[in-house]
Amino acid sequence: MPRNYKNEYQAYQGTPEQRKKNDARKAARRKMEAAGKVKKHDGKDIDHKNGNPKDNSSKNLRVQAKSTNRSFPRNKNAGKK
Repeated sequence: MPRNYKNEYQAYQGTPEQRKKNDARKAARRKMEAAGKVKKHDGKDIDHKNGNPKDNSSKNLRVQAKSTNRSFPRNKNAGKK
């Protein structure tokens, strides 16, 4: 039987915890747009230095290229130090 990828996606991404994390990441992006650090469709990501998407303090956010931000090792520290 083939995998139902749509069902798997909804089962994980639809959980309240994951939705809150996604909302926090979107809020960080909006905060940086308001500060003039990024623009829509500029190919940049907002990096949370400590790896916690719910921590949107100014000292924890930085702008990075998508390729840099999405290429960290997938370990228990999320590639953070």
